[in-house]
Amino acid sequence: MQNQNLDFSSFPLIETSRLTMRKLDISDAPLLYNFRTDPAVMRYLDRPLAKNVEEVEALIRLIEEGIENSSSITWGIVHKSDKRFIGTIGFWKIDAMNYRAEIGYLLDSAYHQQGLMTEAIQFVLDFGFKQINLHSVEANINPSNIASAKLLEKVGFRKEAHFKENYYYDGKFLDSVIYSLLNYSV
Repeated sequence: MQNQNLDFSSFPLIETSRLTMRKLDISDAPLLYNFRTDPAVMRYLDRPLAKNVEEVEALIRLIEEGIENSSSITWGIVHKSDKRFIGTIGFWKIDAMNYRAEIGYLLDSAYHQQGLMTEAIQFVLDFGFKQINLHSVEANINPSNIASAKLLEKVGFRKEAHFKENYYYDGKFLDSVIYSLLNYSV
């Protein structure tokens, strides 16, 4: 197995036909706060809505720490046509020992159903497999999130597990579904 490249000190910019994926900045906090308080965006994330912009600024600092210590990498997604920050995507948990990472993503509800996340995820997966030398990527989703399941299947993920009531949130035990994608190019 090749060595992993987990040095993100020179943050990797990713360009697609419609998107620029760049490092998050504290100036993104107000828009990210809007996403993290939008019930349509947060519906299946099973996390509380953000309470204030300062909480989101703390999240951005946490993301920066993950980049600095190579335990995660998250990009801000910018739509090229209007230069608007519209979401995030990244490997929020990198398991270097096992050449595995967990992917997560969030998109402004005004940009849903346009194929933008499909475009973003394909390029981020390509980065993960070719630049970080990941062997596999997993996604952990709420089983009711049919759109996310379809997105993952569209880009090649396979459902590996359905855990019953393994996650406690908001006074209830919830199920989790795990999807995985292996790097077949190695």
